[in-house]
Amino acid sequence: MSGAESEGILETPWSGGASPYSVSSIKFGMWLFIMSDTLTFSALLISYAYVRMSTPDWPRPFEIWPAIAKSSLMTLVLLSSSLTMVLGVAAARRGDVKKTVRFLIATILCGIAFVVIHATEWVTLIGEGATPWTNPWNPSVPLFGGAFFGLTGLHMLHVTIGVGYLAVICWGFSKGKWTAEHVEVSGLYWHFVDLVWMFIFPMLYLLSVNPK
Repeated sequence: MSGAESEGILETPWSGGASPYSVSSIKFGMWLFIMSDTLTFSALLISYAYVRMSTPDWPRPFEIWPAIAKSSLMTLVLLSSSLTMVLGVAAARRGDVKKTVRFLIATILCGIAFVVIHATEWVTLIGEGATPWTNPWNPSVPLFGGAFFGLTGLHMLHVTIGVGYLAVICWGFSKGKWTAEHVEVSGLYWHFVDLVWMFIFPMLYLLSVNPK
């Protein structure tokens, strides 16, 4: 093959529709953030699993009622918020501003409900004497409090930030300042936050159910 032919092949433009390597800067930036945050949560969860399995007398304080019932309700709320987020993204792609705003508001309300329920749980545990440095069930294992409040606190911070993020996107999209892609990118963040909870819920709660 001659150099001219080879050069012609290299200069042939892509004609198969949207380029498979084309991605917007905001979506690419969000994926980079999600990847980095995934490393953070993975390291924390793996460390927790190691400490949990290597400590035979790890506290198991959670009763079916109210602790597991509350955490199950929080899980249901987050799963519902993922559904409303998907519907919001779909509506944004269709250009339906009203439905997009409604679904985003529903997602925001679910996020607020999650934080409120989680906060009441924290208040209950702190009232029972649990802190990040100790716990009333087995004071010889102070890491329980640090692991529980650290992991759930970091996740709750992400949910709180997500609620504010969605509120900004909802307002901007309703005013025509943001596009459907901005809604989609905010959905990526929200689904990531929901996915992280799907690991925290069984590891911190279900594996710490009181056997009595």
